Amino acid sequence: MESLKELLSEELKDLYSAEKQLLKALPKMAKNANSGELRSALEEHLEVTRGQVDRLEQVFESLGKPAKAKTCKAMQGLIEEANEIMEEDAEGALADAGIIAAAQKVEHYEMASYGTVRTWARICGENEAAELLQETLDEEGEADKKLTELAESIVNPQAESQSDGQESGSRGSKKSTKSGSKSSSKKSSRR
Repeated sequence: MESLKELLSEELKDLYSAEKQLLKALPKMAKNANSGELRSALEEHLEVTRGQVDRLEQVFESLGKPAKAKTCKAMQGLIEEANEIMEEDAEGALADAGIIAAAQKVEHYEMASYGTVRTWARICGENEAAELLQETLDEEGEADKKLTELAESIVNPQAESQSDGQESGSRGSKKSTKSGSKSSSKKSSRR
């Protein structure tokens, strides 16, 4: 490797591979989602990802390079972790909380990667490529934000309630208030 432009090209190949792997993984994640909102978010991101693959091809074209993938081992590992989470015996909102965690790991990896290649493209004077990469970076940030909102407003509270219901099932009552859940969590962390 002799230049930042070459490094940029190599990292783009890695990202191209990552996005193509994600195209195969997202349908499985959506299928395993219990929440309709999570399923919809994952299906929507699948469509966005298809556009990101097309956009990466435009980036390669703007650089005068063929669109080629170099196996992204980081994405392989993240998808492997997602598969492990989906194979756990968790159900309902608890399973969805795991799927969101796996999806957010992917989003954070992609945001770091796109931020890096966007910056390198700018430094190399590849403004068209930089603008295209910024579009994708913005989309990844939006996907992460949507997953966070879904986790915080729906899935995580339901998962906690589900967990409390299982723990207190023998007593015949479910804790449903946030303060009850928090005090329960604090008690268990002091043990």
